[in-house]
Amino acid sequence: MNKTAKTMSDKRAGLTPVELARLGDGEVAYIRQMTAKEAGKIYPAIKGIPKGIELFSLNAADGTPLALTDSRQAAMAQANEGELAIATVH
Repeated sequence: MNKTAKTMSDKRAGLTPVELARLGDGEVAYIRQMTAKEAGKIYPAIKGIPKGIELFSLNAADGTPLALTDSRQAAMAQANEGELAIATVH
């Protein structure tokens, strides 16, 4: 682990949830797989999402939804276009 990563790791232990959410603000995003029902709640302006399809939401580090697509590759392309690093979320 490089010095910068170790320093960030050490600092995260004392962060509040709000500070943690802002850690990658504007630079880090994550992709979340979801159902059409979940997508309808997060993206209420999108009407008529077909049931039973896999959807992928690109979200900012703080959880703000940025894009909705039907493939992980398209979500990755959106992140790359926005120069966002993708974080793995478990």
